[in-house]
Amino acid sequence: MPELPEVETTCRGIEPHIQGRTVKQLVVRQPSLRWPVPDNLPRLIKGRMIESVERRAKYILLNFSNGSAILHLGMSGSLRIIEADEPPMAHDHIDMVLDSGRALRFTDPRRFGCWLWQGAKQETHKLLAALGPEPLSDQFDGERLYQLSRGRKSAVKTFIMDNKNVVGVGNIYANEALFAAGIRPDRAAGNISRQRYLVLADEIKAVLANAIKQGGTTLRDFVGGDGKPGYFKQQLKVYGRGDEFCVVCKGELTEIRLGQRSTVYCRRCQR
Repeated sequence: MPELPEVETTCRGIEPHIQGRTVKQLVVRQPSLRWPVPDNLPRLIKGRMIESVERRAKYILLNFSNGSAILHLGMSGSLRIIEADEPPMAHDHIDMVLDSGRALRFTDPRRFGCWLWQGAKQETHKLLAALGPEPLSDQFDGERLYQLSRGRKSAVKTFIMDNKNVVGVGNIYANEALFAAGIRPDRAAGNISRQRYLVLADEIKAVLANAIKQGGTTLRDFVGGDGKPGYFKQQLKVYGRGDEFCVVCKGELTEIRLGQRSTVYCRRCQR
């Protein structure tokens, strides 16, 4: 599943091509995604200019004067800029045709993504309302993690992946940040000190920022909005490396399951 760096990379890739452009037509070939595409979505955005593109957690917001289209890439979705007359393939479900002669094409083989709508005068959409702060913002820091973690018995990896605490720390980057901070992923969140949370928050920021710089992580079929793969996979120190050697101490990495997610850590370097 595309995580925060992949979604951010997609936003940055498509923004120069669609911001300030007017939508000529929205072609919906397959309305049955994770949630049904609203029947009136083509009418709501036809003839409207895309004023801005932003990311909130793993959602992409295309902002118009009358509201916002809320997009999610799901498990296998992607957005690409194409020529408007490029023939669609089997999993090309939606085209947003622009006045430039190009189109924003949404491809999603598994159909777990979404295209929804939030009107300008409506309350915050329920998918966005309960989200915590962005990890790269000033609203997120180690003190927040420390205070929220008091009394928590859940594993710290599960804790930092909870979007109510901080958004966008998916499985790949939780593994990597915990390794960088020297914290075992299965330790109870409430048993970790303030100082260690200060370090962990800094490492979350550093890992995500580096992944964005590298264009995300290509594990299966992810490509950014420019059609290029992400290269952060080449820098992964623990994720996907169970039973391999630790890059720091050369000991064998351990792989376990936490919250039904693959979790890899070093018994020597993380405590």
